[in-house]
Amino acid sequence: MANKVPARSKIKKQYTWNAESVFKSPATWEKELKQITDAISKIKPYQGHLADSPSTLLDALAVAHDLVSRVGIAFMYAGFAYAVDTTNQKAAGMRSRAQGLYGQVLSAVSFLQPEILAIGKDKLDEWISQNEKLAIYKHSFDDLFRKQAHVRSAEVEELLGLVSDPLQGPSSSTGMLTNADFKFNPVKASLRKTIDITQGNFPNLMHNPDRKVRRIAYENYMDKYIEHKNTLATNLAHSIKTNVFYMRARKHESSLAASLFDLNIPTDVFYNLIETFKKNLPVWHRYFEIRRRALGLKKLAYYDMWAPVTKKKVKVPFEKGIELICESLAPMGKDYVETVRKGVLKDRWVDVYPNQGKAEGAFSWGSQGTHPFINMSYTDEVTSMSTLAHELGHSMHSYLTWKNQPFVYTDYSLFVAEVASNFHQAMMRGHLLNSMKDKNFQLALIEEAVGGNFFRYFFQMPTLARFELETHQRIERGESLTPDSMIDLMADLFAEGFGPNFDMDRERVGMTWSTFGHLFSDYYVYAYATGISAAHSLAGGILRGEPNSVENYLGFLKSGSSDYSLNVLKKAGVDMTSPKAVEDTFAVMEGYIDRLEKLVG
Repeated sequence: MANKVPARSKIKKQYTWNAESVFKSPATWEKELKQITDAISKIKPYQGHLADSPSTLLDALAVAHDLVSRVGIAFMYAGFAYAVDTTNQKAAGMRSRAQGLYGQVLSAVSFLQPEILAIGKDKLDEWISQNEKLAIYKHSFDDLFRKQAHVRSAEVEELLGLVSDPLQGPSSSTGMLTNADFKFNPVKASLRKTIDITQGNFPNLMHNPDRKVRRIAYENYMDKYIEHKNTLATNLAHSIKTNVFYMRARKHESSLAASLFDLNIPTDVFYNLIETFKKNLPVWHRYFEIRRRALGLKKLAYYDMWAPVTKKKVKVPFEKGIELICESLAPMGKDYVETVRKGVLKDRWVDVYPNQGKAEGAFSWGSQGTHPFINMSYTDEVTSMSTLAHELGHSMHSYLTWKNQPFVYTDYSLFVAEVASNFHQAMMRGHLLNSMKDKNFQLALIEEAVGGNFFRYFFQMPTLARFELETHQRIERGESLTPDSMIDLMADLFAEGFGPNFDMDRERVGMTWSTFGHLFSDYYVYAYATGISAAHSLAGGILRGEPNSVENYLGFLKSGSSDYSLNVLKKAGVDMTSPKAVEDTFAVMEGYIDRLEKLVG
């Protein structure tokens, strides 16, 4: 008997994303792509004339934002079609073409920033005081002048725009290799049963109660990455070199400073997280020891991190998962809950189930003018319900930002991106741990919390952030990055994190960096840990019924990038310049660990 992942064509339409709400057909998309290409010429007459008058500047911004918005939607459509089936060569080609056009648009509008700076802040402030429509851009202009020292000439900015697409090569190559080309050896669970391994179902295999199945699945999965370690390491090293190139082109002191400068975040926020994480590693060591005893093992291996402690598998079908998520979000108000329910069940925000060729992981993606779509592989388990809640947090953040902000402020920062997603999960656990009395359900929920969500966001991500910092610093110092040096660094960091009673498979565990495409987004992974910290701080206030906590949180979701990330979080009720939120979230995690210890005896 074979446990097969279905072909894309076998998935019922009601469980697929609403592609036709974006473009009626690929032919309609093709027509739009041509129209965008033709429309690029409309921005050219404004070059060299932004200082002519406030109305000229406004008109230029409107044309530029229309171009960027349209190409963003076209790219999203093609990219999502590719993500749900990476074996679809037509979708792969569409994605590549849209990405190339995106680079052309960015290059075409690249003169805007240098020319706005040339107008001067005093003159712009005078124009803003006289023109209500231009006043919308005040924060955007203020932020641009803050960055002035790192904005280059119009010629250099155009060149930086032109190279954005080709410099995405390592990321695109890695994605194509791991999602479309990788074919993993199946798990031979018995003489009569084999289990396919795909990017879509691998996480579910790591939850299999049979340790042999987990071990073979993990080894077969990681061995494919090891087989291609030279290519994968070269791609990531080139991506890091790209980051260092941009750092130097824009005259920053370090790649970390460059990345955080864009969001006006001091590097202390990053270092506070890393130091607080290292200080609290004993909390993780305690959890790993409880997990080891509960599983009856001499030593834990990496593939035991998601093994179920519960004796009875808890099933949560998709529709039931939606019901429980909506119950948990009741404190947010009727409008909020109904938006979630309608989005999932009627408007088809979610591409639900695994299929052959589906990209690994889960994500939310859309643009102002589309639904905030979700790609995932739901498997009727508590973990999948939690993943759905998480991605719906992203989608509600996007939905409310797009609904309340002009285009210029619709792209909220990576620093706040993981707050809304983890907030949903914190609200879900706060409700279900009190309302669902079944021991197996409680165990499954706590395992999902600590062994799933916290392990990923509060253990793997800070460890990857330490890896990212060190690899960038090596390139900045002119040192080389080789596959073996990257494997050794990753293995050393995880050995420190897991503690003494861990069966360290250095090569396979050391290749973990290659399974996280997040590392192609410069200094993103640390924001998962700061995000989960801010999320639990904000959810805690709502669960405790603190005055104005719901209104303040909704204000955060509606803010987009209309203010700096640290400011919108502070207005919502959490100060991320202090390590307190991280410390408090470790305390929340310890509470879950206490519950787990009591439940497993």
